[in-house]
Amino acid sequence: MKIPKCPYHSSIKTPPHHKSYKKTTNRQELANSQVKDLEETEHKNREVVLALYEALKSRDVKTVHQILAPDLEWWFHGPPTHQFMMRLLTGTKSSPSSSTDTSFEFAPLHITSFGPTVIAEGCDHSGLISWVHAWTVTDGIITQVREYFNTSLTVTRIGPPSSSSSSSSDCSPRSSTSSTVEINSVHCPSVWESSFSNRVGKSVPGLVLAI
Repeated sequence: MKIPKCPYHSSIKTPPHHKSYKKTTNRQELANSQVKDLEETEHKNREVVLALYEALKSRDVKTVHQILAPDLEWWFHGPPTHQFMMRLLTGTKSSPSSSTDTSFEFAPLHITSFGPTVIAEGCDHSGLISWVHAWTVTDGIITQVREYFNTSLTVTRIGPPSSSSSSSSDCSPRSSTSSTVEINSVHCPSVWESSFSNRVGKSVPGLVLAI
C-alpha cells in the first residue's frame, strides 16, 4: 500500500543552525566589548587619581585644579585634627596659632576601582594614622571624595546576586552616616575591605560604603 505524501511536507523548513550560533557569537562579542570598555575606563580613572596624588606631592596647584571639579563634593569621617587634605587644598590652619599644615603626605599603598569609584588606601610613616579615599571620577574629572581616617571600611555593591561574586551576604553597616547606607534585606556582596585600619593599635569604628 502506498502511503500518500503529506501536502504540507514540502513547506516545512528547519531553520539553519548557523543563524542561532551567529546570534550567540554576537552576544558574546558584545559582552566582551563591554567588559573591555569597563576595564579601560577603570584604568583611566585610576590614572586620574594617581595624577592627583602626584600633583599634591609636588604642590602642582594648576594640575590639582584641572583634576578636581570646582564644586567638589566632600565628605569626611575621622578625628577633626586629621583633615589634612582639606587644609592642604585650602591652605587653612588646624588652629589659629598653628602654621598651615601641609606636612602630611598622601602616598597610596593600595588603589583599586569599581566603575567610576576609585578606592585608595595608605597610612603615615609611623603607622598610627590610616586613611582611605573613595573618589568619584566623571569624564576624567574628580567630582566627589569621601575621606575615612582610622576607620575600618568595607565597600559593597548593591544589586541582585552574582555568581561571580567572591563573597556575598546580607549585610548592614556597623555605623550609619549620610553617605553610608543601611542595608538590611538587599543582597550586597563585599568587594573590598581596608587593610591598614587594624594596624593603628586601637579599636576603630567600622563603616560600610555601598556603591
